[in-house]
Amino acid sequence: MQFIKPDININFIGKRKLAFVFSIVMLTISIGSLILHGGPRLGIDFQGGTLIQVKFLAPVEINTIKTGLNTVGLDKSSVQQFGELQDIEFLIRTDSSVMTTEGFTNDVKKALDAETGGVAEIRRVEMVGPQVGQDLREKALFAMFYALLFITIYISGRFELKWLLSGVVAVALIGAVYLFTLFNVSIPYLIVAALIVTLILFWFLELKYAMGAIVALIHDVTITVGLFSIFDKEFTLAIIAALLTIIGYSLNDTIIIFDRIRENLRKYHKKPLEVILNRSINETLSRTILTSATTLFVVVTLFVMGGGIIHDFAFALIVGVAVGTYSSVFVASPILLAWQGKQAKKKR
Repeated sequence: MQFIKPDININFIGKRKLAFVFSIVMLTISIGSLILHGGPRLGIDFQGGTLIQVKFLAPVEINTIKTGLNTVGLDKSSVQQFGELQDIEFLIRTDSSVMTTEGFTNDVKKALDAETGGVAEIRRVEMVGPQVGQDLREKALFAMFYALLFITIYISGRFELKWLLSGVVAVALIGAVYLFTLFNVSIPYLIVAALIVTLILFWFLELKYAMGAIVALIHDVTITVGLFSIFDKEFTLAIIAALLTIIGYSLNDTIIIFDRIRENLRKYHKKPLEVILNRSINETLSRTILTSATTLFVVVTLFVMGGGIIHDFAFALIVGVAVGTYSSVFVASPILLAWQGKQAKKKR
């Protein structure tokens, strides 16, 4: 289905400098927020602790709930409203990991009933130990790093036929990361350092398509995580799933444009690269807008009607789809043009 005229010629590449400024501003704000807050606000999946979701039939005060929790040893708990105001639901979080047996649930219910004078319905109780939370946090970081790395192997092989070279680079990086983990190097800093080294290697080894793809993916993930930090949203395993989904979505969008660029480089090899890039983006514009619009329609519906539990997951997907579509056009493709500038300097 094509609803945009086939001869449309929007100068996307001509606006690349403005887009780069916008991206740099967004990345700076995102990274600044993460530094200011000491990283994203981790949920109990990664931090460890106990979470209780409770619903009341009549309005109650948060201080009253806290008083009731004190009687069952949960005196250092945070209580916040959950969902819509009329739902009268609350999330109770504590850093301590308690044994969430049936007896514990009954004790919490009785304490809340007695203190609030109402009827409390315990909807869920989750407990994660601190060691388990740390293990999950490290595995989540590795999952995203390896996803990005294996994607670059695929891009290099498909578009540049450099399967062996990109494979050797990936194996070397994985080996180095594994080696440093044996010396108890902080995993977040290790992953960031590995990604920086990956980008440097791709630049010097002239894996331009892989470079464009991975820069766009890092761009998308950083801005999404940064917005979670800015809005003080909780970072859980569901959000990791959303980030991996965003990586796949953004990559798919980028590959479609890269495919058309490769075809047009053969057909119009005498034309300037800037003209070819613009033509390729415009030729795939109809497909890009349709895919993004239909995906956004679904995730916005989830965000509005899906309830509190899926709210943050849907928010991450909305941000990721929007930023992923933008980065495929204004980040991944212009990097190929930057590469041409590098090669021209080498010739001179």
